[in-house]
Amino acid sequence: MTTTKKKAFDCVAMMHAGGLRIHEELKDKTREEKLAYWRARDEAARREHPRLRELDHAEHLAK
Repeated sequence: MTTTKKKAFDCVAMMHAGGLRIHEELKDKTREEKLAYWRARDEAARREHPRLRELDHAEHLAK
């Protein structure tokens, strides 16, 4: 007998919802507009999470 338990948090559903949101936001954009979107998101993430900059620097030094 298998019982189903309701999850308090569903990571897969959250990831799918986020992907769908981004898809809807970018679906009518040109390639250049999409690149600008991702560059801006990358820059914002690096400002909000300084450790990303440290990781990028470490990867650059390892090359």
